Order: sequence, then C-alpha cells, then structure tokens
Amino acid sequence: MEKRVLSGMRPTGRLHLGHLVGVLSNWKRLQDEAECLYMVADWHALTSDYENPSNLLENIHEMVLDWLSVGIDTERCILFRQSEVKEHAELHLLLSNITPLGWLERNPTYKEQLAELGESRLSTYGFLGYPVLQSADILVYKANLVPIGKDQQPHLDLTRDIAARFNYFYGEVFPMPEPLLTPTSKLPGIDGRKMSKSYDNCVYLCDPPDKIATKVKAMFTDPLKIRKDDPGHPEGCVVFAFHKAFDSEGADVMEPLCREGKIGCVAHKETVAQILIKVMEPIRRRRSEFEGSIEVVHSIFEEGSKRAQEVASQTMEEVRGAMKI
Repeated sequence: MEKRVLSGMRPTGRLHLGHLVGVLSNWKRLQDEAECLYMVADWHALTSDYENPSNLLENIHEMVLDWLSVGIDTERCILFRQSEVKEHAELHLLLSNITPLGWLERNPTYKEQLAELGESRLSTYGFLGYPVLQSADILVYKANLVPIGKDQQPHLDLTRDIAARFNYFYGEVFPMPEPLLTPTSKLPGIDGRKMSKSYDNCVYLCDPPDKIATKVKAMFTDPLKIRKDDPGHPEGCVVFAFHKAFDSEGADVMEPLCREGKIGCVAHKETVAQILIKVMEPIRRRRSEFEGSIEVVHSIFEEGSKRAQEVASQTMEEVRGAMKI
C-alpha cells in the first residue's frame, strides 16, 4: 500500500511561527513523499468550543489562508474540511459502540484538559468521545502514517486499539496506523512561555515587518546579561531560540559571541528581526494572493472534500459489509 498520511488542525484562526516550525514545515515536506490528506478539524473544535461557534467559519478561512501561504499545495495533497465528509460521523458512531468507556476515561489529555479548562464545561459526551472521532478520521482513510509528537502517542495507541477491536469482531478491514514521530516545536512565545494566542505572545505568519520588529524588540532576553559585555546564556534566551529556529548556521556563529559578551541583546534582536522579516516575506506575499478571494478557498474545499469522500465512502462500504449491516 502506498504511504498515506492523515493530519489535521482545529481551526482557531490565524497561525503563528510555532505552527510553522512544529507542523506546517513537516506537512510541506511530506506532501512530496506520500499521499497526504490534511484536514480542517471543525467538528473537533466544537467538542470544547461548543458554546459560541459563530467565529468558526472565519477561523477556518484564516487558518487555510496560512496553510496555502506556507506552500501547502492542493496539487500535491488533499485539503478538506472534516464536516463536509459525513463518513467521519458514520464511522465515529459505529466505533463508539465498541469502544470501552474506561479507554476514554484513562486518556491523559482528557484528564489534563478537564483540570485546565474546568470539569463543568467539558463534562460532555462529545469531549469524552473525541478520541473516537479522531480514530474515525484516521481509519476512514486507512491512513498508515500519522504525524505526531511524543505527547500525542496515547491518542494513536487508542486508535490502534479500536482498529484491532473492530478487526477482531468483524474481520480485517483496518490497517494499523503507525506514528510518524516529529520533533515537538521548542519555539517559545516572545515572553518565554509557550507560544499561544491565549497568552498574546505570538508572532503570526501574517504579521507585517513593522509588527515583527516590534515583537522581536519586546522579546525576553537573558536576565543575567545586564550590560552588553556581560557573558550571555543563549540556552535560556528567547531571541536565541528564534535565531536557532530560522537561521541555524548564523545562530551557531552568534552563540560564542554571546557567551563571551561580544554582542549585546539589542544588536542581536535587530539581527533576528531582519531574519524573520526575510523568512516571512514570501509567506505574506502568497497569503495576499489568496486573501482577496473567498471563492478560491471554497473551491479548494469543494474539490478536496470530493476527493476525500471518494476514499472514505469506499472504506465505509467495506465497514458495512464486514459488519453485515
């Protein structure tokens, strides 16, 4: 079987450099190495943000513009919206009937988010069962490779368990999806915490040059380097983390200069700002080409969802045949 990759993102609006380093660069590479399906996981967004979905369509549009701007190419992959392929919901329903409740309650992400976001708001069937929907997303395309970080391994293990249980009851339908382990992004936010919209510490893919320069200027630096000639500690510096992510060779040259107190933080920030502006200029240019036409995004979804549904409907024929329903 040809290598087939399934990956997706919840639509939360504009994407930032953490997404570029952690996910999108890998997606761009994979589309030349395998048959790739990249999914807008809009149903997944509703499992936790169900109270006010009014921003969902705008968030989808903004996110897909960013996908296209970094080089996700619909000639080399299938880009589609989860909710437009109804086979996801059908398989989710069938798999939910064979998934033991204890498997879901032991999901570490479930426990973490309950603690973080509040049990009262997330004590819903949809949130508890979203890993089953995630399993359906993967299995309905018989994807044999799933790009994940190490922290997502429990989700894929659950998908494999559900697939094995289905195959045990009804016959061999689903291949076992394998993890395609990818490095977790180490890019921090400008304040040193995890880059997150909720912390308002992001550098967005669509930020113009002046905003990039302002954000780099505000980045946290080594607190022990007070004066220009003080020895620096690059391993704990946000500016150096950005330099390393987007100009590794240049960062290697800069590291000993920083440690020896031969360059100050202000000069280093100016260097990093220019690097980021240069890296992001073609991204902004491509985004502007798509930005003015919502019809382009609609046509991409229409074609991509049609191609995805062709694969998914074939799988569901096999599923119903195996179950004799």
